[in-house]
Amino acid sequence: MPSGRTSTGTLSRALPYVIQSARVVREFEGVMVKLSDRTNLAAGQGLDWNEMSMSALTAQGITETTELDNPQQLAQTLFTVTPVMVAVQTIITDRTVRRISPVVAGKIGVLAQNAMQRLKDERGITALDGATTSLSGAGTTLTSGIISAAGVRIRSNATEPAMGPMYFVGHGFQIKDIQDEVVAAVGTYGIQGGLTEETFRRGFSGSLFGVEVYEDGNISIDSSDDAKGGVFAREALVLVDGFGPTIKRQELIRYGGGAQELIMYDEFAWGERSAGNWLFEVYSDALAPTG
Repeated sequence: MPSGRTSTGTLSRALPYVIQSARVVREFEGVMVKLSDRTNLAAGQGLDWNEMSMSALTAQGITETTELDNPQQLAQTLFTVTPVMVAVQTIITDRTVRRISPVVAGKIGVLAQNAMQRLKDERGITALDGATTSLSGAGTTLTSGIISAAGVRIRSNATEPAMGPMYFVGHGFQIKDIQDEVVAAVGTYGIQGGLTEETFRRGFSGSLFGVEVYEDGNISIDSSDDAKGGVFAREALVLVDGFGPTIKRQELIRYGGGAQELIMYDEFAWGERSAGNWLFEVYSDALAPTG
């Protein structure tokens, strides 16, 4: 007979293994969807969402003796967005469902929805990368002047000015450079109530020159430590939804003692309205901050 004290290590094989809690790995929800001009392609309306824009006419001065012979011709431009289908597929065996902890099983559906939302945001970010004009540049420290310049060029565009709200969406490392600019003089002189003090206390957030600033961690950083965000008017980016999120289930009776196949489908596409006028890419350094 063994002698000595008994501890949990002595009877480790008798200890139950229980999952008390489960969580989904955190990720950026993304902001592009909520900042876009979102619309829907209803059933029975074909594959394309179409918008017709009508060009402005020109008025002229006349006198009582003027004989008008200057008819203004109506001109039109067609803007088309074609939603495409996307999907997330999972196959989980019945044995897995019976054996895993209920707190884990309850998170499975959330993962698929998160994946779909992330894809929508990433494709919105791709639309920023597709802008006609890029400001700042690779390896360049982002400054507030770039945001200001983009905003003014959108509002005062000679071809077609934008009238609605404007946004800057950037990676957090890009926005950190703006924050550093705001608090650069701290230590040189005392700070009083205002933007500098608020930024020093809570970090930068809010707006610059009428452009609302949003962080999106789904923006990728390339191998040179640069990232591409963008300044745009809300009406610049159109998100066209098709049939919307749809879940299909199928029982696979011949697969590993039975399994459930779950597929989430969606249909959407991004389009740039008034291309070249209301969207500017912001390309700048996004090296991880160290101080």
